[in-house]
Amino acid sequence: MITRRDFLQWSAVTGAFAAGYCGSLTQLAAQQKITQEDLLRFDSKGTVTLLHLTDIHAQLKPIYFRPPDTNIGVGNFEGIPPHLVGQTFLDHFNIKNGSMLAYAHTMTDYVNLARSYGKLGGLDRMATLVKAIRADRGEDKVLLLDGGDTWQGSYTSLKTNGQDMVDCMKLLKPDAMVGHWEFTFGTDRVNELIEEMDYPFLASNVFDNEWDEPVFEHTAFYEKGGHKVAVIGQAMPYTPIANPRWMFPEWSFGIRAEVLQANVEKARAAGAEVVVLLSHNGFDVDQKLATVVSGIDVILTGHTHDAVPEAIQIGSTLVLSSGSHGKYLGRVDLEIKNGKVVDHNSYLIPVLADVVQPDKEMSAKIDEVRAPYEAECNRVIGKTDSLLYRRGNFNGTWDDLICDSMIAERDAELSFSPGFRWGTTNLPGSDITVDDLYNQTSMNYPSVYRVEFTGTQIKEILEDVCDNLFNKDPFSQQGGDMVRVGGMGYTCAPKQEIGNRISNMTHLKTGEPIDPGKSYVVAGWASVNEDVEGPPIWDLVETHIKSLGTVKLEANTSVKVNDA
Repeated sequence: MITRRDFLQWSAVTGAFAAGYCGSLTQLAAQQKITQEDLLRFDSKGTVTLLHLTDIHAQLKPIYFRPPDTNIGVGNFEGIPPHLVGQTFLDHFNIKNGSMLAYAHTMTDYVNLARSYGKLGGLDRMATLVKAIRADRGEDKVLLLDGGDTWQGSYTSLKTNGQDMVDCMKLLKPDAMVGHWEFTFGTDRVNELIEEMDYPFLASNVFDNEWDEPVFEHTAFYEKGGHKVAVIGQAMPYTPIANPRWMFPEWSFGIRAEVLQANVEKARAAGAEVVVLLSHNGFDVDQKLATVVSGIDVILTGHTHDAVPEAIQIGSTLVLSSGSHGKYLGRVDLEIKNGKVVDHNSYLIPVLADVVQPDKEMSAKIDEVRAPYEAECNRVIGKTDSLLYRRGNFNGTWDDLICDSMIAERDAELSFSPGFRWGTTNLPGSDITVDDLYNQTSMNYPSVYRVEFTGTQIKEILEDVCDNLFNKDPFSQQGGDMVRVGGMGYTCAPKQEIGNRISNMTHLKTGEPIDPGKSYVVAGWASVNEDVEGPPIWDLVETHIKSLGTVKLEANTSVKVNDA
């Protein structure tokens, strides 16, 4: 077995992946240098293996997903993982330009590397890797944990109300899961799907509003490798703020650190030698939580879609974030002696779709659940000459296309689109299909509203969302990335306090400053308010893409960041 560091060096591969790599590598050459066995090679430790996947967002098939070019940390989290991108990320983790890991983790030379290494993910490829590790380590040593945001994010998940994902995940056989976007299917549907699962849905921090009692199991116990392992679940704490409260009105959320501490202590009292927090808090929240709650050995975190090559140690707690969209399978091996974790090894396995052999059973199930919708999913609605992506603190090109669509189709001056982190990538020169469109828009509150806001209200909205993202206290970060804007520019100062982060708001069409006392017609979607009227976002964007024929977007420089 090679060590993790050896693997990082190997993955830089030999001469073709030198620092001066400029994208000349062909896909065939890349694939010939990497095998499934290479991806699985790992310096095993101890007798307990944790496997972690999170934020799949209903992606059953392999996808492209461009990592962010902006991921700003503030306060104690400035300039440390996960708030590193591009070359800074590569230098920090000693990853060579042009390597497989450079492609998986950064946007550096993204298009060339995407064409070389191909797509990532696919639940059938994930199944192959999981089965291989279970076979190698022994099923009695392996726990597979699902970090949530699993059921939502695609055409088929929308049309089946999450049934496609539940059916497929049952074949993968997770040992437990937690949730966030799952709750947007509504209370009744969430309970229906949980009833179908043969593994627990955990949430230490979700309580019934009437009786103030836990809604779900908070802890599950397992015997693995001769040791008792407790897994405690944590749902996204601010689900009723980030998503419509009216969809699950009987339930309350929150971080509830004191409840979590009590559940950790109960698990220890029940004989747990290892305590794992399966969390959908987000990376920064869980980095802070590791300093607030004692007794947790491993936090497997999700929600923020961050990916780091290895777990980060905070005190005596390991924190691993395993990316999103099925791009990675996280692995943590633990050695336990005298009831304590004494050694570990960890790694994120990039799920290279052209390298990993698809699992036949899972492939058949994916084909089955998609069959009624396959023709519509593959229907081409346009082409793109531009790289279309979403992920990053500010506008991505898919966001720009959505914002342009709302302005054009709703006769608006300005537009707002949520800072969702989910949504896949289209390479230049590719078709845009219905599948692609719904990967950006699939949700249960899609209406596009048309309202008037004053300049003062617009600034208040931007300041509020900005504080959710850049509050120096992670426990006060309650949303996704920054709201995307169309038709206007502004300057953002993330290190300032609320009320002082947004300036220089400009109406791009006129070149004039946004007037605080003037009203502007604004189109937007995904409002958390009930009974919002307007066409669904996917119909509106499809109409706009068809009118363009081929999408070609100019570079968006309207949002400027002042990081002084």
